[in-house]
Amino acid sequence: MSKLFEGLEAPLNEAAPAGIQYTRRTDAKGVGSAWARLASKDDLLRAATLLKQRGARVSTITILQPKAPPAPPPKEGETPVVPTFFGGVPNDGKSFEINYHFDVDGDTLTVVVYVPFGGEVASLTPLYRAADWPEREMMELYSIVVSNHPDPRRLFIDPAIDGAVLERLIPFSALVNSATTKGLWEKILAQTGSNA
Repeated sequence: MSKLFEGLEAPLNEAAPAGIQYTRRTDAKGVGSAWARLASKDDLLRAATLLKQRGARVSTITILQPKAPPAPPPKEGETPVVPTFFGGVPNDGKSFEINYHFDVDGDTLTVVVYVPFGGEVASLTPLYRAADWPEREMMELYSIVVSNHPDPRRLFIDPAIDGAVLERLIPFSALVNSATTKGLWEKILAQTGSNA
């Protein structure tokens, strides 16, 4: 297992005072993987700084919007209980789980934060240039604000379309401001003067 994981839990606990859930394992070939769920998204930058000091690199960032688990029907007179993720963010089918995948010598540490719908998370781009495009994509596709990102411009989606496109149905051709394949082919044929 990588030197990254040796004695990492205690420093991560210091970097994330709200708390962490830390697990790790090594597979049969000796490749290590670990997960650090942060109780507060506000501890992300401190945890990422610690990892940078230990030689970690960001591989990628993934985001998902987990479905809310089925809740038992409330008893008469009781208020329905909304389940929460570690740290208290509501697991309501709208909140986000953001996974920051770090690499050190072939081993992977995934730092997980939970952000409510429309919430904000700190940018890691000032620490890790590899976080630039994944963070921009996250802002473009979901109702997430990445604070202090040095270049928050869109990457792919036509500027005329409102953000958070993965949260609603939009035709792909409108999303990328392109025509259908047939229409595009007709334009090419018209430009070449062919009637094929």
